[in-house]
Amino acid sequence: MPDDETLTARPFEILINRKRIAEEVQALGRQITRDYAGQFPVLLGVLKGCLVFLADLMRTIDLPMEIEFVSAASYRRGKHQEDNLLIGGASPIPLKDRPVLIVEGVVDSGRTVRTITNRVAKEEPASVEVVTLIDKPTSHRVELEVKYRAFTLGNEFVIGYGLDNTQRYRNLPYIGRMIES
Repeated sequence: MPDDETLTARPFEILINRKRIAEEVQALGRQITRDYAGQFPVLLGVLKGCLVFLADLMRTIDLPMEIEFVSAASYRRGKHQEDNLLIGGASPIPLKDRPVLIVEGVVDSGRTVRTITNRVAKEEPASVEVVTLIDKPTSHRVELEVKYRAFTLGNEFVIGYGLDNTQRYRNLPYIGRMIES
């Protein structure tokens, strides 16, 4: 049975509203459509944070594509990043000679994307690029190139639009920042 703290929503403030998110996602979709014209990319979503972003993004890309998922977790107990990274899932779609777009909700330390990029590279794709809803370049702990980003933020811990805090708040239609009490 959940305790009262589990059931009580924490306060937050809206950082990025729905309209602005939709505009940026559409702009990314147009750019990807131009950049990959005549190609058949694979969008490799990093679960669970990419879910809402990927669903909206793929509808704005006017190309044939395939979708695959991997699961990764580095925040398992709230907003403090764990040292060890858990990667699950496999990529049954052949990636050899295909352009692959790794779709991530947030690029924070960069370790998750770096690990996935290294694993995908072993399958000899034509290219591997990163697409993220939110990039936090000041938090990167590894050298990383993020080709496509909707928003750049500082070190705020954000929720909503698929992003969570202990598996909650993913359903918010905007991006918010938790307010510390």
